[in-house]
Amino acid sequence: MLPLLEPETVAPCCPPLTERPFTAEEAERTAKMFKALGDPVRLRLFSAVASHEGAEACVCDISDVGVSQPTVSHHLKKLKEAGLLTSERRGTWVYYRVEPSVLAAMGQLLVGASAAA
Repeated sequence: MLPLLEPETVAPCCPPLTERPFTAEEAERTAKMFKALGDPVRLRLFSAVASHEGAEACVCDISDVGVSQPTVSHHLKKLKEAGLLTSERRGTWVYYRVEPSVLAAMGQLLVGASAAA
């Protein structure tokens, strides 16, 4: 049996937009996240993982998005590089996970001034 890989740790990106102006580094990280989600296939894959039971899905369960398997792998890699997904190999399959901290950070990032009042 193959050993399980430790899942990567995802740190929240940035403060809410209404808190203060972003630093150059914060803007770069945030733009990378939104750029990754700006592709419809990536958004569908991210949504498929996030909405799957336990916010974790095997690539075999989410690859039916109308593109080839190599293209699915490419898009999942881009989502990982943007810090939106983590992955873990279990046998021959890779399982993808949306860390709760990522969803919370994205939600907090977009909290408007009116919501804080």
